[in-house]
Amino acid sequence: MAYIDLGVDEKTFPGITGPMSYRPETAKPLNELAEVLLRAPHSLPAADRELIAAYVSGRNECEFCCNSHTAFAVAQYAAADTADGASIVAQVRADLDSAPVTAKLKALLRIAGAVQQTGRAVTPELIEAARAEGATDLELHDTVLIAAAFCMFNRYVDGLGTFAPPAPEDYTPMAQRIVEQGYGIPVQL
Repeated sequence: MAYIDLGVDEKTFPGITGPMSYRPETAKPLNELAEVLLRAPHSLPAADRELIAAYVSGRNECEFCCNSHTAFAVAQYAAADTADGASIVAQVRADLDSAPVTAKLKALLRIAGAVQQTGRAVTPELIEAARAEGATDLELHDTVLIAAAFCMFNRYVDGLGTFAPPAPEDYTPMAQRIVEQGYGIPVQL
């Protein structure tokens, strides 16, 4: 049960959806930010951006955000006809160095991991390593912003003690809605 009365059934509005229902005036810009960062036209595929969100959320031990964005990444990989998205996400989370993603995405995920610790952990060497793998300034910018935003989202969800559905499959319907309709719609399980 959340630490405050969100005025909704937490099983219907789990994780971040409860606080967003509680304060729609703050939900609107947060959802707009998520839409721009994770779904808007960009040089990184939406699945890779969702993977960054899941990776940072996992490092922050935010169960709801990690599970939901893992499901969102898997659904985006499926929508893009990428092989086993679930395996890709699981391998990245378990061992980034041996995961079956591009060297550029690994370099960007290392930057996201540094941001998760502290923005000052991002070093010129990490930036240059990503550039050497072909990362653009836009990709570097958005990787840092996705990681920073998800640190905030994770702390929002966990700081209010919101409910996180326990089973990974509980997030699949939500993932399909995100792929089809995007952020900014009421998200329910």
